[in-house]
Amino acid sequence: MDIVQIVLIGIVATLLHIILKDINPSFAFFIILITSILLLIIVIKQIGLIIQLLHSLGNKASVNSFYVETILKIIGIAYITELGSNITKDAGLSSVASKIELAGKIFILLLAIPIISAVVEVILNFIPASTAPF
Repeated sequence: MDIVQIVLIGIVATLLHIILKDINPSFAFFIILITSILLLIIVIKQIGLIIQLLHSLGNKASVNSFYVETILKIIGIAYITELGSNITKDAGLSSVASKIELAGKIFILLLAIPIISAVVEVILNFIPASTAPF
């Protein structure tokens, strides 16, 4: 039932934006901004359930909680970056949106470095020392 609410809120906001963008563009953008924040608040409850599920799956698989938390942070950065970029694009500032996307990618890469290092170490442990190319 939550998806019906989300879709209806999105449709109403879209219609209001279409009506108001010629009359008062700043108020039309404000409606889109408030709608985005409202939809994010509605979805946060579902995000909490997903986080709990991923933590329990990580515990069952005996995965280090550091890796699960890092992956969740990466997913969070991706969604927040996309939301911010889309809102900025809606305001007509595509150059700022591209900078937000670049920053998101850099932060994701920074968080992924320990995971990439761990994967490389595991791979190198499988290769015998005498056949390693280094």
